[in-house]
Amino acid sequence: MKQLVTLKINGESYEVVIEPRRTLLEVLRENLSLTGTKKGCEEGDCGACTVLMDGNPVTSCLVLAIEAQDKDILTIEGLAKGQQLHPIQEAFINHGAIQCGFCTPGMILSAKALLDKNPAPTEEETRRAIAGNLCRCTGYIKIIEAIKAAAQK
Repeated sequence: MKQLVTLKINGESYEVVIEPRRTLLEVLRENLSLTGTKKGCEEGDCGACTVLMDGNPVTSCLVLAIEAQDKDILTIEGLAKGQQLHPIQEAFINHGAIQCGFCTPGMILSAKALLDKNPAPTEEETRRAIAGNLCRCTGYIKIIEAIKAAAQK
């Protein structure tokens, strides 16, 4: 039986009629066409589907959309302000922290959550913050450098 769900995503309110078993990832991508959130393992292990829910990183493949009601959801699409990239996005570009780009949205949002809570993290704190986000291309060094650079802005 489908249910009406109201979601606040990137500062906008959306009403969708969905089956209660639908994940936030499915609703973002399939109902709202917010495809920046990537579909990876669908088991919560890779972090490709990371979004921020009330400022905290969550793997959207493990969150039911109905659980996201009354929460503030931020996806990668909501990070830039018009054509102006967020400093973390700029740092990822400037430091070569993007290769294939599949992990990048989740990695950037995990970095944002870290820097919002701790504007000057140590390297160990940075590594811990992105531990749930797998990258098969970069080896993480450039990602850590990008997050450090964004922290200095």
